[in-house]
Order: sequence, then structure tokens, then C-alpha cells
Amino acid sequence: MKDPYVFHKPANFPEASYTFKNNPVTKEGFELGRALFYDPILSVDSTIACANCHQQSRSFSDPVHRLSKGVNDVSGFRNAPAIQNMAFQNHFFWDGGVNHLDFVPINAITSEREMAEKLDHVIVKLNRGIIYREKFHAAFGTTEVNSQKMLYALSQFLNMMVSANSRYDRYIRNEDGTLTNEELEGLSLFTNKCSTCHATDLFSDDSFRNNGLAETFENDMGRQRITEFSGDKGKFKVPSLRNAELTAPYMHDGRFKTLDEVLDHYSHSVKDSETLDPLLKQEGKIGISMTEEEKIKIIGFINTLTDIDFTKDKRFSNPFLN
Repeated sequence: MKDPYVFHKPANFPEASYTFKNNPVTKEGFELGRALFYDPILSVDSTIACANCHQQSRSFSDPVHRLSKGVNDVSGFRNAPAIQNMAFQNHFFWDGGVNHLDFVPINAITSEREMAEKLDHVIVKLNRGIIYREKFHAAFGTTEVNSQKMLYALSQFLNMMVSANSRYDRYIRNEDGTLTNEELEGLSLFTNKCSTCHATDLFSDDSFRNNGLAETFENDMGRQRITEFSGDKGKFKVPSLRNAELTAPYMHDGRFKTLDEVLDHYSHSVKDSETLDPLLKQEGKIGISMTEEEKIKIIGFINTLTDIDFTKDKRFSNPFLN
């Protein structure tokens, strides 16, 4: 039996991107990160935890708000993405503003629209009680509580969030998984129409693309916000489609409530612009040609990527409720 606190790469996944040699996962480090993830102490008024916007039952996405909410019910300007298979990614957030997992929590903690806190004050709060000092000692061999160790612990917890046990995974790995004929037709259609961007068994190529959403430029410049390059205007990170059945609403601003709406967008609502992805503008046609029957089959296939075991894995549940 595999050690539940050792990182294992699924056979059908590419190699991990995370620098494990600098921060190997341990049970104690993982459990510290788990506690921090669910503890609202990371926010300025101790009301918002990471788990508020990343709920396990929805593959650690936010099913409640189109634009995720922070302290004092302040609305953000994007929808919180799902947290899964983070160890395999090179860019984080919709605009790729962070390129290493260790630094991802800083954005949420210090954002005025999210936790509105300061790292040094978080450390002060964690030092006030003996419980966290003991947890840091167990994880890192010292009672010193500092931001680097806190971020390392969170990364250990996030890195272990590997979702790779859907029906599709069991089918592709020959582990007694089966797909229906209609789902296999959906897989074929998906491969032909969607897999360039939603590539590999991660179902994302980790790139940034303008997918033709109307009014994107006016409300959110996307990747250009980070690079300040006009050619990145309206480009956002290609999300993984794993567990997409569970992670509505969709797109960076949560504008679509259903997968049907998403495919309707690609088939007849793509907006042309200078930075529109070339894949959506071929031979003078805008969008992706799909019949209603093909959309149904593609969605049927996408639903085979749902990993219920991941959403019920007790390792990732709230430790304060157990």
C-alpha cells in the first residue's frame, strides 16, 4: 500500500514541476499545511480561510460566488479556480502572476479583496499559542514559526492534492475502468476539437489564451496585467477540465453556469479581436464547429473526468471538524 503522505506521480501524468528536493512532503508538514489551509487565522479579522473559496466537495473551487468573496464580504474580480494537481503546474492564477507554488498563498493572504492581512502579522498570531509552535516543531524540527516554513507547509498540503482516479483514469490505465460508447465518441470529439489547449492527462497545456469572451478587455486585461505586453490582452490561463462537472461557474469571471453554456460560447459566441487565439479563427471561421449532439457527447466525456474519491479524501478534509 502506498504511503498516504508520500507524493506519487500517477502513471498517466507528466513529470511534476514542483521542486520537491527543497521541500519534501512529510506527514507532519502536510498536517501543518492542512491546519493552516482551514484556519481563518490567516485573514486580518480571522473570518476567512483558504477553504472558504476552495471547497473540497467541489474539487476545491468556489461554487457559491461568481466572483469570490473576501473579508467584510468584499467581492474579488475573478472566480476562485479549483485546487488540484498543483505539483504539475508552472503558472498559477488566471493571469499567471505567480510561477512557483510556494508563493501562491501570499497573494490570497495579502490581497485587500481576499484575506487583507500581512505575512508578518500572521506569524505573530501563529506564535501566540503553543499549538502551532508544536506543529512547526514537529514539521521542521524547530519551534521557530516563520513565513518560509508556513509557505512550505502549505505547499506540502497543496502538492498532495492529486486528482487522478476518475473513470477516465482507470480506463486509460487499464484498471478495470470502462467508458460507454457515447463517452468514447465524446473522447474522440474532444481530442479533435479541444485537446490542443486542454492537453495531456492534466487537461491543460498551462498556457494563456484569449478565448473570445465578450467585454473581457474592459473588465480584466488578463495576462497583460502581469506582462504589460499588449499581445497578452485578454489572455487567461487554460484551466484543467478535471472535475469540471463540479467546478461551476466557469471562466475567469464565472460568467457561465453550465458546461452547455461553455460549449455554446465556443460554437457561436466567440468574439474576434487582435489577440484571439488562432485556433479559434481558422479558414475565416470564428469559433469551434459543433452540433448539439456533439456537445452532448463532449460533455458526457468531460464528466468521466470527475474524481469523487478526491472530493471525499479525508486527508484533505477540515481537521478542526474531525
